[in-house]
Amino acid sequence: MKIIYMIRRYVSPALIAFIVTVVGQVYGQITIDLNGKGRVFEGIGALSAGASSRLLIDYQEPYRGQILDFLFKPNFGASLQHLKVEIGADVNSTCGSEPSHARTRNELEKPKPEYFQRGYEWWLMLEAKRRNPNILLDCLEWGAPGWIGDGKFYSDDNIKYIVAFIKGAQQYHNLTIDFTGIWNERMYNVNFIKNLRKALDENKLDNVKIVAADLCCGEQWLVADDMVVDRELFKAIDIVGDHYPEREKKGNSSENAKSTGKPIWNSEGGPWKSDWSGFKYLAEMYNRNYIEGRITKNITWSLITSYYNTLSLPNSGLMTANSPWSGYYSVDPALWATAHTTQFTKPGWQYLDNACGYFNKKGSYVTMVDISKHSNLSIIAETMDASDAQTVTFSILGETKIDRLFVWRSVLGGQTLELLAPIRAKNNKFTLTLEPKALYTITTTTGQQKANAAPAVDKPFPLPFMTGFENEKIGLTPKYFMDQSGAFEIAARHDGKGHCLRQIVTRKGIEWEDLPAFNETVIGDTASRDGSVSTLIHFSNPYSYGSVFLRATEMHRSHELPEAYQLKLEASGKWSLLAGKKQLASGLVRLEGDWQNIALSAKGTTIEAFLNNTKLISLEDTTYQKGLFGLGCSHHQVDFDDFVAE
Repeated sequence: MKIIYMIRRYVSPALIAFIVTVVGQVYGQITIDLNGKGRVFEGIGALSAGASSRLLIDYQEPYRGQILDFLFKPNFGASLQHLKVEIGADVNSTCGSEPSHARTRNELEKPKPEYFQRGYEWWLMLEAKRRNPNILLDCLEWGAPGWIGDGKFYSDDNIKYIVAFIKGAQQYHNLTIDFTGIWNERMYNVNFIKNLRKALDENKLDNVKIVAADLCCGEQWLVADDMVVDRELFKAIDIVGDHYPEREKKGNSSENAKSTGKPIWNSEGGPWKSDWSGFKYLAEMYNRNYIEGRITKNITWSLITSYYNTLSLPNSGLMTANSPWSGYYSVDPALWATAHTTQFTKPGWQYLDNACGYFNKKGSYVTMVDISKHSNLSIIAETMDASDAQTVTFSILGETKIDRLFVWRSVLGGQTLELLAPIRAKNNKFTLTLEPKALYTITTTTGQQKANAAPAVDKPFPLPFMTGFENEKIGLTPKYFMDQSGAFEIAARHDGKGHCLRQIVTRKGIEWEDLPAFNETVIGDTASRDGSVSTLIHFSNPYSYGSVFLRATEMHRSHELPEAYQLKLEASGKWSLLAGKKQLASGLVRLEGDWQNIALSAKGTTIEAFLNNTKLISLEDTTYQKGLFGLGCSHHQVDFDDFVAE
């Protein structure tokens, strides 16, 4: 021990860390210097964006509360420390579109409380805060409404749009947004970042920190190159954050990112899988991103799989809840990989660089200590790519005496978050044998638990499903419908006869990637086979059209029609029956009356289309066998009522 103290006195910290790492690799011995250096741990979070959380709000109690507890309640499940949400814009951002808080310039300049009730992100942030008042809140745009800057994302309009979202959270929901980004995975604009910082300060939002630049796919950390030569940009950006470095950079950041001295974040990452492959991915990512890149926060997409399985990137969340009509949900392995860090640390703890590295028989470990109370420490160790057991000895240096440590273990493909027998430290030294393909947390802390799930039995979507939208609240999305592009919301019928479903967006938005070919919303069961769908349609524009579809297997984001059978009716009276982009039949009829009833049925290979209870066509086709129901329309105000799926 005296030799080690002499080394600490006369040898540089960097050289000490190197020596300790080499010793650990060769001899399986790890020295934990409680007075060592390291960056501040800033938490683990998840991202609700791309409509990935849409169906969660439709769950009934007690199941909805149970799900939220698994995500946000401390020392219970995922125990998330950070929640990032999308600033919606009515454009498709992965699994669907999220509502905008300002669909027109007038709505931006003359805000109303109801504009800040749209969607579910406000509700989700409130529920997260209710369970964990210390959780950090974050926001980012994927796209923007078409009126913004006359189609120009990097504009003064969009700065006002972001500021309005943050102020609205505060004014209408008493929520404090802690961070904001720029544009998801799109090249940044230096002047926009600087002007956003000025606008935040001018609006007394100087507490809101800017994360930049949320790039991915080989472009990570480019903003740091500009920061080191542009002092104003350096001051404007608080966190250097980019996406999926564990894929593109093997967890590493750039030298310029590290040299800024700013926190470095994986501001979106993860495996897009909630199963055991996702567990393995996260167990490695949380550790190795710090070891390689000094990344102090990891935010995974998605928070939860609360969207239909036929939509983009199914099963991406930490858990699954996409059956709100039944109350069924599943707590998946990926969630427990997260709990191994979040239940045993807190933002503000410090990494100890001298005790972060790789085992000699593969696997990694990181050590964090409570700066305010050095007797609290946690070691997270994973052996995901190890093939043999390995015995490791830990020696703790410092004035704090540690006698007992608790050991929690998850085994790949087996038991998760299992509390093992505690181990005793003798003279601040203890030995532990680590199994291969396992995840461990060795800690002095207490109070953790592995909560038990109590979901209802899973059931198919309830058919027949009929709604006239009368029990839905005006201005909100109706139950179980998932918008893919545009915004389908409850509205008062033009004739005063109750409620209808109205597509609101009349101008294409500023796209993130690509938009579907037209505005779409889906509902139902991905396993639905024989059945029918019908609705009333009202046109307010002579150039508009509306449609119903069934057996939808994929909703494209590339300006293509959905992979589904679709009956399309134009205000002119022209109709078309399609299978994806293939036209099966078409015709022209005279439309009479204010509302038109269109219906489409599929029984085996027989596809039939109806208009106002008159059969238009009956034919045989084998393109699609099962899938969702849905509605679609042009970029006009189009109303739907009396929707029936059976």
